[in-house]
Amino acid sequence: MRAVFGLVLIVGLGLAGFAVYMAKNYIDGYQRQLEAERQQRAPVIETVDIFVATRALQYGEALDKDAVRLTAFPKTSLPEGVFKATEELFPKGETVARRALRRMEMNEPILAVKVTEPGAEVGITSQLERGMRAFAIKVDVTSGVSGFLRPGDTIDIYWTGSVGAGNMRTEGNSMGEVTKLIENGVKLIAVDQVADMDTSETVIARTVTVAVKPQQVAALAQAQSTGRLSLSLVGALDDTVAEVIEVDQHRLLGITAEAVIEQAPLPETCTIRTRRGAEVIETPIPCTN
Repeated sequence: MRAVFGLVLIVGLGLAGFAVYMAKNYIDGYQRQLEAERQQRAPVIETVDIFVATRALQYGEALDKDAVRLTAFPKTSLPEGVFKATEELFPKGETVARRALRRMEMNEPILAVKVTEPGAEVGITSQLERGMRAFAIKVDVTSGVSGFLRPGDTIDIYWTGSVGAGNMRTEGNSMGEVTKLIENGVKLIAVDQVADMDTSETVIARTVTVAVKPQQVAALAQAQSTGRLSLSLVGALDDTVAEVIEVDQHRLLGITAEAVIEQAPLPETCTIRTRRGAEVIETPIPCTN
């Protein structure tokens, strides 16, 4: 009897183990099929390794090998100016580091516009493109947009002054006290001695520095010495080109000049005077030169 009971128990355990084995194989096969189907449905995204920040970087901070790392980034969404190899980011070796021109967050891509050249110090010269010059403009609370200017902003520059007396007029046929747009879409690279684009402090600046071409430097220097310069802040997403703007006192107040009517010259008459006693008689005759 005990032998029969033991045989039944062994057979039952074997059947149970076989059932578990079959169930496991069925579940594993189902999971493999499900995973294969998911992989077929998932889009294949091509990636490229680029350098990103390993931590939050502040303005002026050096980018050493511990501050960056390579990570996979979608190729179709690759920003312009990324660094893909160590030789690109550190062309002069890891001991000659670049510096951050803007604040960067952790895992943010390292872009060429956000860092200096290898070994270069943070300053205005590192923000000047080829052929551009830095020029300082004196401002106050009125002409400097009440302290709302920040490095990296775009501004328009207006000149106010007198074009002279007499019949001297500008190209817009203005005379006297005139305000005219002389430069538009100028990049602001510093406010006073601050070149950090991420600064959030409101500063009533005494000078602002702009990046312009040498010909524009001469024009701004002449304008600043002969009149007053005022700045106008351009919107961050504004890509319109300002037209020629020129306003004098007459246009501002809507005064129109009165037309001068020239009178026709009176015809010349010639006479001969003849005295007859106490009476003088005038007789008209043709005039001869």
